[in-house]
Amino acid sequence: MSFEGIPSIGVDAVETNRSGENGEADRVVDVVDLTFGYAAAPVVEDVSFGVDRGDYVGVIGPNGSGKSTLLRLALGLHEPDAGSCRLLGHPSLAFAERERVGYVAQDVTENTKRMPITVAEVVLMGRFPHAGFGRVTQSDRERVREALRTVGMERLADRKITALSGGQRQRAYIARALAGEAELLVLDEPTVGVDAESVDAFFELLSDLNDEGMTILLVEHDIGAVLEHASRVICLNREVYFDGSPTAFAESDALDRAYGTNLGGRKGDPDGRKGDPDGRKGDLDGRNGGDGR
Repeated sequence: MSFEGIPSIGVDAVETNRSGENGEADRVVDVVDLTFGYAAAPVVEDVSFGVDRGDYVGVIGPNGSGKSTLLRLALGLHEPDAGSCRLLGHPSLAFAERERVGYVAQDVTENTKRMPITVAEVVLMGRFPHAGFGRVTQSDRERVREALRTVGMERLADRKITALSGGQRQRAYIARALAGEAELLVLDEPTVGVDAESVDAFFELLSDLNDEGMTILLVEHDIGAVLEHASRVICLNREVYFDGSPTAFAESDALDRAYGTNLGGRKGDPDGRKGDPDGRKGDLDGRNGGDGR
C-alpha cells in the first residue's frame, strides 16, 4: 500500500500528555518540538505529542489550524523545518514499511470516483506488499474477505467503487488497511460529505476496531464525535492547546482559547451544538473547506 499524495496565538498553561504509560516500545507515533511552514507562514509550531499502541486520538481545531499538515508530517509526507517525527520506531521520512499504516486522506473518496475497479480490487491492493513473487494467493483473497466482513461491506465486494456512497468508500479504504495488516489507522476528515446516519455507523466501526486493538489517529471536524468516541483529544491551532482525556477537555477552556471565541454552553454539552444541531455556526468546526492544508 502506498500513501496518497497529499495567525499566532499565545498558549498559556497548555495541557499535554507527551509520555506514554507503556514505555517507548509501545510508541507508534512520536512528534517532538515540530515546526513547519509553507514559505514564510508557519503552519505548526513547536508541537509535541505521542500516540501509543491501542490509543484512539482525535485531533480537532479550527479551519486552517494545521491539522492535516500535522498528519502528513507525522507520516513523513512533509519534511519539518525543525523538530522530529518517528513512526513505528523509525524516522518518518525514512519509514519504508508503508503497509503497516493505513492512511485515508481527506480527498481519497473524491479521487476514487473515477476508478473503474471493484471494491474487492481496492481492498486487494492492501495485500500487494505481502504477495510473494508478486502473486496473489488464496490466502490473500481470504484476508480481503475477512476485511470486508469486518467493515460490513462483503455483499458489495463486486460493486464498482464509483457506485458507492462516500461513507461506503471510506469503509472500503479502511478494509484495504485491514487487509494489509496495518497497525495504525490514520484518517483525515473522513466524514466530510457523508450523511449523518452513515457517520454514526462509521464512528461505531472505528470504536469497534479500536476495541480490537487498532491504533487510531483521526483528524475530525465534528468535536462532539471526537469527545464521544476518542480516548484522547488533541486541540490544535498551530500550537497544541490541549492533549488529554475528553472529560478533562470538556471541563477546560482549551476550546475557547484555540478557536479564539467564547462558544458558551459547553459544560454538559461538550460539542457546543445546543441550538445548532449540525454545529456549523460560524464554521467553528472547520467543515467548510476542510483544514485548508
